[in-house]
Amino acid sequence: MITKIRPDDFNKRFDVVGCYLIHEGSFVMLHRHPHKSNGDLWGLPGGKVEPGESLADAMVREVQEETGIELLPSDVRFFGSYYVRHEGYDFEWHMFSAELPTRPRIQISTYEHQDFKWVTPREGQLLPLIPDMGRSIQLFFK
Repeated sequence: MITKIRPDDFNKRFDVVGCYLIHEGSFVMLHRHPHKSNGDLWGLPGGKVEPGESLADAMVREVQEETGIELLPSDVRFFGSYYVRHEGYDFEWHMFSAELPTRPRIQISTYEHQDFKWVTPREGQLLPLIPDMGRSIQLFFK
């Protein structure tokens, strides 16, 4: 479940960031390895925010770790935060985007991901997605 309104019994365990890396109407999606949480499913570059780290700094770090793309905090645009209840725990999901002037070379983290694709919002919706990713795509591209 993903919602803009904080549920009364929401018990946040951590914060998660995700970034739409956009070039000419397409964005990058990453295919997680089967041994990882949400294994064999597709999602955005992103991950957990480390203690003391700003959301923008976490986003820049995760993009670099997972795609090899180096951004500055000023390169990422904050979109919004949502409350997510997933398999018995709660977290806050913070979406960002970065408009890329050219299509960069993607160097995925082979420990975490097995593949990547540039997709349109419609194509992204057709992939087997991590929970609530389909709704996130709808919210971002509406």
